[in-house]
Amino acid sequence: MIKRLKYFFALLVLVISLIPASKSYAKPLDEILDYEITISVNEDATLEMLYHIKWKVLDSDSEGPLTWAKVGIPNSNNIFIDPVSDNINETRLLTENNGAYAGIYFNQKYYAGDVCDFEFRLTQDYMYEMNILKEGETVYYFIPGWFDDIAVDNITVKWNTDKVLSHSHGATQEGDFLVWNTSLAPGEKMEEISVTYNTSDFAFSEEKTRDFADDSGYGNSYYSDNSSDGDDIGETIYGFAGLAFIIFMFVKFAKLLNYTSKSGFKSGETETKRVVKRTLIKYYPTCPGCGAVRPENSEKCEYCGRSFIESEEVIEEKEIKEPQKYNKEGVYHYGDSPNTYVRVHVTHVSVPRPRPSCAHSSCAHSSCACAHSCACACACACAGGGRAGCSTKDFYNTNLKLSQLLRKKKNK
Repeated sequence: MIKRLKYFFALLVLVISLIPASKSYAKPLDEILDYEITISVNEDATLEMLYHIKWKVLDSDSEGPLTWAKVGIPNSNNIFIDPVSDNINETRLLTENNGAYAGIYFNQKYYAGDVCDFEFRLTQDYMYEMNILKEGETVYYFIPGWFDDIAVDNITVKWNTDKVLSHSHGATQEGDFLVWNTSLAPGEKMEEISVTYNTSDFAFSEEKTRDFADDSGYGNSYYSDNSSDGDDIGETIYGFAGLAFIIFMFVKFAKLLNYTSKSGFKSGETETKRVVKRTLIKYYPTCPGCGAVRPENSEKCEYCGRSFIESEEVIEEKEIKEPQKYNKEGVYHYGDSPNTYVRVHVTHVSVPRPRPSCAHSSCAHSSCACAHSCACACACACAGGGRAGCSTKDFYNTNLKLSQLLRKKKNK
């Protein structure tokens, strides 16, 4: 038994030493000084979005100078992605891992200390939900693309106030725009913004709600080095092969030592269950402290700090009319009272799953379970944008220009 253990750990150390170490940087490559998105609603219910970004290069040695960047956008249903600033040579729609980006290619290189100030315009479709909070109203939902490895000193979203009924909390009004403003640490997301309109105000369509978008939203960010694609692929395959070998050896020796049954490392013992918690919230129409009228989506009085919440209680699905309307994360208007809402919180928890007997086990059942778990993993793995070094590559092997994408869209 001791000899087996020694043999196993010797192999483990050998394999780990052969796997290429993942790249890490002692300091960040970039910093985003300012990130501003200005949004207006078009008559056809698409969004006209102007992106203005000030991107500072901190390190041009590790990955080379900045020559292009990718910015996470809500989905791939774009009508236009057009350059506005003179330093952009080309724009492309990029897709990766069921996510969408605006690929921005500059006409010069930016080195450490340089600030790349660029601007592009995007016309975005499939961004709203109809009748989700109240019959006859349509709500836009938006989270700006974020950056896994880059801090954003200032991010601002400006939304034109024309015909707006209500909006999510945290906004101030500056002229004709609602303004949300904050800063973001690397990997941090801005809180989701929502803006509500009467459905009759624009040409909304049930077939163009968010559920019908081509993809689920922002994809994973990445950084690329200047090595060849072949080397990258080789390292990836080599790393996975080493990891697979470690897992194989661990399982093999665990069985020999009868370790599995004693430690709880048993496959198929648990599965995740989607749990929806619904809380019914009633608000005071006016502040109980100073009497100020409660603004839409506000929970605390801006004057005296008192809570507008009169009562809140967790309610069961059977107590709700049309529970299917209250299955997504968020806060929704409920009933006839203008001051009653349902807050929905969705979690996934592990629950025991009995190991199936031979009679109930089947290949079809296993395939279905695998497909479900893979879909969940992909849907949760969302992130934002990034940049590559001076080696500009077609990572998606598309060889498509924006004009080709537009021709293809028109021919459909």
